Amino acid sequence: MTNPFLSPSTLDYELPPFEQIRDEHYLPAFEAGIREHAAEIDAIASNPEPATFANTAEALERAGATLRRVSIVFFNKSSADSTDSVQEIETVIAPRLAAHEDDLYLNKGLFARLSAVDADAEDLDDESRRLLEEYLRRFRRAGAQLDDSGQQRLRTINEELSELSTRFSQSVLRDTNDLALLVDDADELAGLSPDDLAAARQAAADAGHEGKYLLTLLSPSGQPALASLANRATRKRLMENSLVRGSRENANKSVGIGARMAVLRAERSELLGYGNYAECATADQTAPSYAAVKEMLATITPAAVRNARAEAEALAEAAGHDLEPWDWAYYSEQVRQQKFSLDRGALRPYFELDRVLQDGVFFAANRLYGLSFEERSDLSGYHPDVRVWEVRDADGAGLGLFLGDYFTRPTKVGGAWMNPLVEQSRLLGQKPVVVNNLNIPKPPAGEPALLTLDEVRTTFHEFGHALHGLLSDVTYPLFSGPNVPRDFVEYPSQVNEMWMFWPEVLANYARHHRTGEALPRETVDKLEEAKLWGQGFGTTEYLGATLLDLAWHELAPGAEPGDPLEFEATALEAAGVAYPLVPPRYRTGYFKHIFASGYAAGYYSYIWSEALDADTVEWFKENGGLQRDNGDHFRRELLSRGNSRDPLESFRAFRGRDADIAPLLERRGLN
Repeated sequence: MTNPFLSPSTLDYELPPFEQIRDEHYLPAFEAGIREHAAEIDAIASNPEPATFANTAEALERAGATLRRVSIVFFNKSSADSTDSVQEIETVIAPRLAAHEDDLYLNKGLFARLSAVDADAEDLDDESRRLLEEYLRRFRRAGAQLDDSGQQRLRTINEELSELSTRFSQSVLRDTNDLALLVDDADELAGLSPDDLAAARQAAADAGHEGKYLLTLLSPSGQPALASLANRATRKRLMENSLVRGSRENANKSVGIGARMAVLRAERSELLGYGNYAECATADQTAPSYAAVKEMLATITPAAVRNARAEAEALAEAAGHDLEPWDWAYYSEQVRQQKFSLDRGALRPYFELDRVLQDGVFFAANRLYGLSFEERSDLSGYHPDVRVWEVRDADGAGLGLFLGDYFTRPTKVGGAWMNPLVEQSRLLGQKPVVVNNLNIPKPPAGEPALLTLDEVRTTFHEFGHALHGLLSDVTYPLFSGPNVPRDFVEYPSQVNEMWMFWPEVLANYARHHRTGEALPRETVDKLEEAKLWGQGFGTTEYLGATLLDLAWHELAPGAEPGDPLEFEATALEAAGVAYPLVPPRYRTGYFKHIFASGYAAGYYSYIWSEALDADTVEWFKENGGLQRDNGDHFRRELLSRGNSRDPLESFRAFRGRDADIAPLLERRGLN
């Protein structure tokens, strides 16, 4: 068997040869990659020559090519197309990878060589110096300075955490599929648009329920259909199905897995010298301290909840009865229509996916950065739904590849994300290949994919991550694109959301998919008028998840949380966000960000980054908006830099000063 991972791809930009890749290739490639990387690490650590930057830090950046190739493809696959076979491989390989990472970062000989280079590093350029400092920081954070018994306990914890994270992710995916709402009669779905109804009928047919309707669940607590469903009983069933994910007494119960992970993380933080995991996780972020994070959240939480309660009063009046969580989105739309004469459901015919992409997302990137996009039907993705575009710079030079995977399916986890498939690096001579994943319901064959306003925002948001990868211009892969601190990574993507409503961009893409008519000017004005409506709910919902995340990771070493659902309820009450009408955006049982991704004690990063984003939007407005000079400045000082210098230094170089929080408070109605 020829394994396509064992040598570099010969396709353009080293796009992985997906047509050749089979599930049976992954495990042998992982095993070969781990052996190869281990041998390279041993050779670097045992090199008899004096330690230099080239034979130590730079050698580490060159090492592990096979493992990098297979890992980057597999872990996108495990999120975007997680078949039973892929899940079995992930269960086997995750603890092995955790052990291999420990072998790297707990290698005392390697740490000693890096320290020796550090003692004689005056002649290094800034990026090389930062690479050395970053490796030393990672070794210390991983426990390289612990004694043998401490390192052994750390290895045991890391292996168990890896296994639990995989189990959590797989359990949530199964429960999310199991709890999709199956409806027999279209009358129960009154209020849904014909397109939504057709998508639900198609989803049911794909799942083997011909003639019925299936409402699949997205990752957050709130589901898009809740805003349209006129049948209150259907809304209740949908909301309750969403909220109980991971907490039922069955094989998919994940709340206990999350609680066990929090206990292990607390012990791990103690080994590394921290009082709890939240302090440990925020120690190397752009936030100056964990206390600063808590202070910011404590400042905005009361105002957010107060705004949510004011919104609830208006909703209860519109409903004419007591409000329940499943009523909020529906009556919020009613009030929006009454107060602002704005029906967001009626916007969808103006937001056809291809037009949003080509004439919105790509158009803005062309005006700002000079980029052009050519669809490459000769190149294949990892699934038939995946599309591939070649991206060219303003001078016509090839920049990289962009892949789009936009539709939901049972094998894809909920939510939206960007993954690199090849990371840009001058050292390795590689240009970027990146993919965006969304979860838009797939329309029946021949029908257009019409997006909600939130889906349009998500499309622009995720492309902001893609730009961070595509416009990266660094030497070392460790610093490429969005490989920045967690509380900075959302900043460029949130900035890119601004262009969805920029007049020139909106006029270019927001056209009726049948008539070509532009979105009426008065509708645009109403969207502007209504932008603060719902911010109380949205901010409170977000803060509920953020403060729940921190509560789990403030657990003291040795403490037991008890019943996870009771712990959750107590935590929300103590944080001041226990408002029954506004459940947290993610509850413990399906909070994949913190139990199966890199956001543990870091979900605060969205609003922390938003302070930078809101201030950046003000800069663009002050300087003429959608212009090449502005885009080139943002690209040069920030997007291209990745983590090759302190991200806040990059922000200062772009903005000319530190961020001002006032634009964020105004945007969310918190001032």
